[in-house]
Amino acid sequence: MAERRILHAHWHLPHNDDTDLYAQLLAIAEGITPRVQAIEPDAAHLDITGALRYWQRDPEGVAALLRLRTMALHGVQTTCAVAPNRMLATMAAAATPPGMTTVIYTGDVERWLRPRPVAALYGIGPATAAKLRTYGLHTIGDVAETPLPTLVRLFGASAGRSLQAHAHGQDPRTVQTQPIAKSLAADRAFEHDALDPAEHRRTLLDLAEEVAARLRDGQQAAGGLALSVRYADRSTSTRRRTLAEATAHTRPIATTAYELYDLLALQRARVRAIGLRAHDLRPSSEATQQLTLDAGDDRALAIEAVTDRARARYGTGTIRPAALAKRTKGNTPSHDSKRMSLRRGYPMRPSQ
Repeated sequence: MAERRILHAHWHLPHNDDTDLYAQLLAIAEGITPRVQAIEPDAAHLDITGALRYWQRDPEGVAALLRLRTMALHGVQTTCAVAPNRMLATMAAAATPPGMTTVIYTGDVERWLRPRPVAALYGIGPATAAKLRTYGLHTIGDVAETPLPTLVRLFGASAGRSLQAHAHGQDPRTVQTQPIAKSLAADRAFEHDALDPAEHRRTLLDLAEEVAARLRDGQQAAGGLALSVRYADRSTSTRRRTLAEATAHTRPIATTAYELYDLLALQRARVRAIGLRAHDLRPSSEATQQLTLDAGDDRALAIEAVTDRARARYGTGTIRPAALAKRTKGNTPSHDSKRMSLRRGYPMRPSQ
């Protein structure tokens, strides 16, 4: 069986949100190999294992072909990296100068990987990298040499095993060519124009709950969020943010929604409707989940899993955050809401 060759292409696009150009670049990639996975907004994975024989070129030659075509046809510079799997190709592309190509062969994986800082490892964010360094793990080689029981004790069974596998350059994921929805949205219109920031925030949490649940149901993760607010005069404000890591979990989605809301500085604005859109969607299996030592995160995820099972069995709204419990005239939760609501690991933030 031929050794797998995965090419990660990063296109240096102009800053004009030209989605048509991105589609044209994907078409160029598909002219080299049919096995192309889009990584919006400016990258793609190409499985060039079979393309090497077809084009009668080595990995550097196929990468050069892609770079030449994108530059000649669209004037776009391309950074390429080829490696035995997607994780290594992505990491190598991030370390490659713009417009150049890096190729990592199987026999060179450890030599290339081990000296790199632990923050460069797939799935590791700045906070986790800092915590790893407190344990004396400064390079990927340090992590690779750490006994698995130690990693499991520090990070838990699943995360510990994943961390060790990544530190040894292992990634079983294949290039996925099936299409996936580009965005997912939810919105709420108020019965009367809403001035109360606390009501706005309750709505944001409700939207985050819905968007996150739909993402998990579809086995998708969002790479970015957009918040839209429509006012009484029918004007609209929109704020967008790329997430530090793709997610389908309510807590980070709600937190980002609050932060986008704060950027609007609405104060006493009369709000007619609020919408939350998750974009840059990808299969949840493609999303990196940053390792964490925060027990609160673990509790929130555990509660989320219970909520998903209850929704699947009893329907939407079976379990909700306490902040969304229905209120009676006395401004206390009704009996049913008390019974069915559940305080989450992401409580409502106070209005500002």
